[in-house]
Amino acid sequence: MRRLAAVLAARQTPDFEAWESLMLQAARQGGAGVLGTLLSHWQQHAPREIVLCPCGQRLSSRGRRGKGLLTTLGRVPFARSFYQCEQCHRGRFPDDEQLDIVGTTYSPGVRRLMARAGSQTQFEQAAEDLCCYAGLQLQAREIERVAEEVGRQVEQWLSEQDEQILQAVVTASPTLSSEAKLYISFDGTGVPVRKSELVGRRGKQADGSARTREAKLGCVFTQVGLDKEGYPQRDPDSTTYVGAIESSTLFGWRMYAEALRRGLDQAQTVIALTDGARYNRTIVQTHFPEAVHIVD
Repeated sequence: MRRLAAVLAARQTPDFEAWESLMLQAARQGGAGVLGTLLSHWQQHAPREIVLCPCGQRLSSRGRRGKGLLTTLGRVPFARSFYQCEQCHRGRFPDDEQLDIVGTTYSPGVRRLMARAGSQTQFEQAAEDLCCYAGLQLQAREIERVAEEVGRQVEQWLSEQDEQILQAVVTASPTLSSEAKLYISFDGTGVPVRKSELVGRRGKQADGSARTREAKLGCVFTQVGLDKEGYPQRDPDSTTYVGAIESSTLFGWRMYAEALRRGLDQAQTVIALTDGARYNRTIVQTHFPEAVHIVD
């Protein structure tokens, strides 16, 4: 690395971008080494607890198993203890569980980047972007798999939150200002999907087939006061979003749960913004009958 740096610096015409790339590569390599050392130190000094099997039996250590772990700094070797039940033969990697890397060779940070990039563009383009911006060499199919898994986890979490809210198990909704107005807005848009997802679905094509599926999207935000020109002013950073490919009935409950979470019961004024489509009117009439319905 020093020899290469000396060669680059000796050039009469400096290549600043090459210098940057070299320093970034060196920083990642050094950081990966420090991260590996940190993991080893944690394993050596972390308090060990009795590892139990779901069947209730104490698991026995079966030695250490290694795997290459891809982090945002690069690949880091990682060896952890494997425990197995002598009765039912189930196995566990407690270190993997604590580090949130069960069943994967990608660190939480890398999975977050993969999910974010995969949600913004096509998976092939996401792979190119991650290579360019983060130096991560990944296949498009890997990004797709991780993005879909993260999506399932988020959806499960949202469903659990919605169920808790609808059952009034959670704490009271956040208190809104007496002048606050709660806005609820939602709509649907067609999104391209695989042909296998369109089998048997009616569409708008001449032959009755479908080329897209409708993704329903909604948001909730608040407004206090007016701007200098007299127009309603949205509270900064007050908007939260929900979305899913599902029936209008299920989506109506999704919007209702989010509105409850945001303080629907305490809002002095509730305003629904929709385009007036039949199912949008139905959602407003079913879940927000007292709202001022504005058709945009």
